[in-house]
Amino acid sequence: MALTLAAPAPITGLGKVRMAVRLSAMAGLLLICVPGYYAFRVLRLPNPWPRWFLGAIATIAGVKVRIAGERVRRGAFFLSNHVSWLDVPALAGASGAAFVAHDGLAAFPVLKWLCEMNDTVFVARHDRASVARQIALVRAAIAQTAALAVFPEGTTSDGTGLLPFKSSLLSALDPVPAGIAVQPVVLDYGADAPEIAWVGEEHGLDNFKRILARGRPIHLTVRFLPPLEGEALRDRKTMAAAARGVMLAELQRSHAV
Repeated sequence: MALTLAAPAPITGLGKVRMAVRLSAMAGLLLICVPGYYAFRVLRLPNPWPRWFLGAIATIAGVKVRIAGERVRRGAFFLSNHVSWLDVPALAGASGAAFVAHDGLAAFPVLKWLCEMNDTVFVARHDRASVARQIALVRAAIAQTAALAVFPEGTTSDGTGLLPFKSSLLSALDPVPAGIAVQPVVLDYGADAPEIAWVGEEHGLDNFKRILARGRPIHLTVRFLPPLEGEALRDRKTMAAAARGVMLAELQRSHAV
């Protein structure tokens, strides 16, 4: 059962100081990482900078990541629950994954630039006329990256349960390309989930500021569940149902009172 989320408390003066310090640290990190990223890109070398950068962003934001389970190292398509903007840097830092994201993010030039550095695939969820093109983009990304991640809920939830999965987001996996493992991932914020979650009427920028103003560390367990096999891979709807079932069971076990 989902928890009832209380209205966020106003950011205190000390919280504003923490936020300023963390934003400064993130800006400094970006200045350090960008030259390295482009140097590796020019030399056409495997580029570790996006993973390092995003993992460090999560750390600066106060996230303490613990990894549980065995991660597929190559040819992984991760299906993850979605709780907060922290999910992206934390999961990228833990796995090196690129992401499938809605094209609304591309409307913000700086955010689009940062996303493209991590090989983000932008899709238009409501543009049915371009579905075939979008499936082709995702399949190309699967072939070119070691790991690709999608949030099949299509939006954020409270971190204690799961919303229905949108199986259309798995169209590129129907059928599953050769050499690709479909692996469910649970991002478990534990008791912190209700405070971390970006849900309801809260604006994204407000959630971002609220997280950066937080004093206590954020404990996140990234749980890599066994890859789907056999009948679970029959088609996109079956995959969505199978993945949601094991992920929900894991969350319910973790949050059982």
